[in-house]
Amino acid sequence: MGKKIIIQPVTRIEGHAKVTIQLDDNGNVSDTMVHVVELRGFEKFCIGRPVEELPRIVTSICGVCPWSHHLASAKACDAIFRVKIPSAARKLRELCNSIAYTEEHILHFYFLAGADFVMGPDADYSIRNVIGIAQKFPDIAKKVIRNRHLGARMLEIISGKSIHPVAAVPGGYSKALTDGERDELLKMASEVLEFSKFSIDYAKKNIFPQYIEVVKTLGVIKTGFLGTVTKDGSLDLYDGVLRMMQADGSYEDFTYEQYTDYIGEHIEPWTYLKFPYMKKAGKLSMDLDNPVGVYRTNTLARMNVCDRIRTPLAQKELEEFRNEFGRPVQLTLLYNWARLIELLYNAEYAVQLLEDPEIISKDIRIPVKPRAARGIGCVEAPRGTLIHDYETDENGMVTNVNLIVGTTHNNAPINMSVKKAATDLIKDGKYDQGILNRVEMAIRAYDPCLSCATHNLDGSIAVRIDIVDASGKVVQTYKN
Repeated sequence: MGKKIIIQPVTRIEGHAKVTIQLDDNGNVSDTMVHVVELRGFEKFCIGRPVEELPRIVTSICGVCPWSHHLASAKACDAIFRVKIPSAARKLRELCNSIAYTEEHILHFYFLAGADFVMGPDADYSIRNVIGIAQKFPDIAKKVIRNRHLGARMLEIISGKSIHPVAAVPGGYSKALTDGERDELLKMASEVLEFSKFSIDYAKKNIFPQYIEVVKTLGVIKTGFLGTVTKDGSLDLYDGVLRMMQADGSYEDFTYEQYTDYIGEHIEPWTYLKFPYMKKAGKLSMDLDNPVGVYRTNTLARMNVCDRIRTPLAQKELEEFRNEFGRPVQLTLLYNWARLIELLYNAEYAVQLLEDPEIISKDIRIPVKPRAARGIGCVEAPRGTLIHDYETDENGMVTNVNLIVGTTHNNAPINMSVKKAATDLIKDGKYDQGILNRVEMAIRAYDPCLSCATHNLDGSIAVRIDIVDASGKVVQTYKN
């Protein structure tokens, strides 16, 4: 048995993870595992609660992407109560969704992934971070902070609070927008749009060309893709149908209610993340040479599954992206490029919504009544397709909950990309911190939100306790 390389913690991601790289006797990679070492139990927390409380509870799953959980939960409640919300309420929800997206994508590109490209993947870790970027490009750093602040401020104006929102309610939305608020928001959204245009233009001219060979080789795997589209195939991040695309580009569309016919869930003992897979494949195999049932979500997946984007600037960027790389695109690091296209789309769409006269309508909510039912709510979170599946009794009390979070869909491909990167880079036992950082880059491309994604199917919690003596030697181990 050869040496083990442990990367712990994985840096510049949301949540906690470690990577185990197993080398054989010749110093080459024989296996890798991405361990997610935290557990959330929100499916269990929610049982026994009135279902109308869930849109407020589930925002605490994650402080980074609370709006995605809030809106998916509200949509599941709408389905439970069998109501179609007013058009203005939907537009307010979509507006919050798009603004939250701009915050999230700015955060990931500039704070988390960007340092690998701006400072270089081999730069010392002490400067390969957002502080290093700010010192090298202080003017850009000021714009980044300014535009993230604008996103948070806009959400606060629309909903009363930017984190852990409570504004979306079963049957619609709880707060109408005034004329004055709309005018103030439009100025801020227009500024974010200008920054979004700057970001993708800057990246295409100064970042991606410099690292195009890394993009074409690091952690590249071949999978299918999942995302949400409208009935005419346009990108939609709030509502539509789910499109499961095979690696060859063929696809099937299905409704949220059919997700269990298309998505299976598998567990492994070494991680708290579930492994969703294409159910029609019959099984999940993460073999690099012959994967079975593996699909990806998140920005790159959405660029692949949609036929078009409904805002003009983002559509132009999508066309350029496809002319350069084709469809479907399998290059893992292109998640970062796709993320900037989505940043632009959401900034454009927020401006469009704010210019819509209906956005200030007072008709934003209809009454609901409890009933025994099952409701499934789905949105595209920044990190991928988010599914909330609830069941209630006749009093509207929750009896069952299942969540599949965006990062959870990407669990299998993240493990595959890490193995591919490590296998290609580590030879004859030789590696350095730059090589190990490249392995981490294969994870960062997916922008994982691991505290969101850790859920468990069998109800057990794996616990191991090592007792060590003063010299560090393990003298006894307890585990369930």
